[in-house]
Amino acid sequence: MTDRNSLIPVSQPYVSEQDKKAVQECLDKGYLSGDAPIVGEFERNFADIIGAKYGVALANGSVALDLALHVLDLKPGDEVIVPSFTIASCLFAILRTGATPVFVDCEEETWNMSIRTVAGKVNSNTKAIMVVHIYGLSVDMDPIISLCRDKSIALIEDSAEAHGVKYRDAYCGSFGDVSTFSFYANKVITTGEGGMVLTNSERLYERVRYFRNLAFAPPPGKRFIHEDIGWNFRLGSMQAALGNSQINRMDEIANEKRKIGLKYFDRLSDHPLLKLQATQTDYSKNMYWVAGVLLHESLNADNTASQLKKLGVDTRPFFYPLHKQPLLRKYGLQDQPDLPVSEKLGLQGIYLPSYIGLSDSDIDYVCKSLIDLV
Repeated sequence: MTDRNSLIPVSQPYVSEQDKKAVQECLDKGYLSGDAPIVGEFERNFADIIGAKYGVALANGSVALDLALHVLDLKPGDEVIVPSFTIASCLFAILRTGATPVFVDCEEETWNMSIRTVAGKVNSNTKAIMVVHIYGLSVDMDPIISLCRDKSIALIEDSAEAHGVKYRDAYCGSFGDVSTFSFYANKVITTGEGGMVLTNSERLYERVRYFRNLAFAPPPGKRFIHEDIGWNFRLGSMQAALGNSQINRMDEIANEKRKIGLKYFDRLSDHPLLKLQATQTDYSKNMYWVAGVLLHESLNADNTASQLKKLGVDTRPFFYPLHKQPLLRKYGLQDQPDLPVSEKLGLQGIYLPSYIGLSDSDIDYVCKSLIDLV
């Protein structure tokens, strides 16, 4: 069991000796920039495993969302449907295009957006639907895919929290017109910082590559002559080497994460003051990127987290609902309808330590500490 004089961290990266060797080999070859062959290898390998034609490696998952929306040519007056219960990067990317976010609530059992909620928000201004697979459980994709196809709406699939998660028989990240991933340090596959856009569209692929690299004119165009504003969103070679080393262990790591999540579920789900995300649905199994716990409204989540930290257990709060973000006032979007499930999750949710290497005795200690407190 972890020494109680030290903190059980909420997460820590899993880096093997093989991963370290891959990075060292990259250094030995003199590969440092984002132009080295290892970056392209990482892109192809990750796209192949997920089931997409094209991949573009990027500096992080947030800029992956930025470029995914940018290449759809959204403009003021266009609307993008997005779950309120997700990370703020999703909102920022929409606002940067000039489009308007339209927030939807989520399901109480899965914490994911539901097709019933989404369908009621579609109108003639709807140009895209952003699907976010929350905390390692897939959204029900078939109805949303059908809706997007019937209404000629672009589908953006944020799979940052869903490495190795399958919807029916295919991996999350293989369904969107553009799909995004994050390889942040707490993800199943990590490059420290990093992200990727996947797509089956050659046109969108070329546009993401173009804007990623300062909008340099593609060959045979002359270098340093620009017709568009671009960004330097490239991923470095050492990060690509680290990610490339981990790809073949994606399912193995995801399975280990699921085992940790199920242990928490077994120990906590029967408690009347605690609610956990569904372990699975008819269409997907929860990978448990994080082990989230929703506290009863009679409990103060901030105080519970503070008390757990005193006992040596680190936690994090759930996402704060996007439709309640103060920055919406700057865009005249402060008047939003109530979304009670998202609001409850944002107010009452915390997630617990969950990482490869977390021992059963530490999980027992975390669970006992939480139960004793509540």
